[in-house]
Amino acid sequence: MENSVRSERTRNAVLQAALTIIARDGPGRLTLDAIVKESGMSKGALLHHFRNKSAVLAALLAFQTEQFEEASRHFLAEHENALAYPQLAAQIDTLRQTLTRQRAIAFAVFAVVADNPDLLSSAREHSAGTVAKMKAEATDPDLALLRWAAARGLAVTELLGMCPLSQEDRDRLFDRLFDDDRWTGCQSSTL
Repeated sequence: MENSVRSERTRNAVLQAALTIIARDGPGRLTLDAIVKESGMSKGALLHHFRNKSAVLAALLAFQTEQFEEASRHFLAEHENALAYPQLAAQIDTLRQTLTRQRAIAFAVFAVVADNPDLLSSAREHSAGTVAKMKAEATDPDLALLRWAAARGLAVTELLGMCPLSQEDRDRLFDRLFDDDRWTGCQSSTL
């Protein structure tokens, strides 16, 4: 087996172990020793790939961002030509799917916030690019951003266990946020 393949497998094993720990025990229990125990690898192998917990958290954040981007790309590939506002729709759909996929990936963001908020700068930059795309396709950028922010709020409050709404209520609200016909003024500037 090539070193690069072995290295990638080890790296993925570390990230999966970290996600397992975060999902099972919470972000506060993520330590290098816990990762070693969960993954079954030596501490030396772990430290070869990640010199400290912040490096693991940065990799988890990059992994989470890539998962969101992949979901968005997949959505756009399937639906872009059928929707008037594909960037907004992709974001709303991705946020909704966050609640049905492996939640530990989203919890990794909370671990980053708790440990080193500065690591979120790349996520903020990525979000700024997403916001620019959504604004560019809407004649009412504020309404588009309001829909996006509402979808983010539904997702984050549910992930934090603070959402007082039932699953049925959340589904209905996500459906409404997604449905362009229910929102006047959010029209594509290219139409």
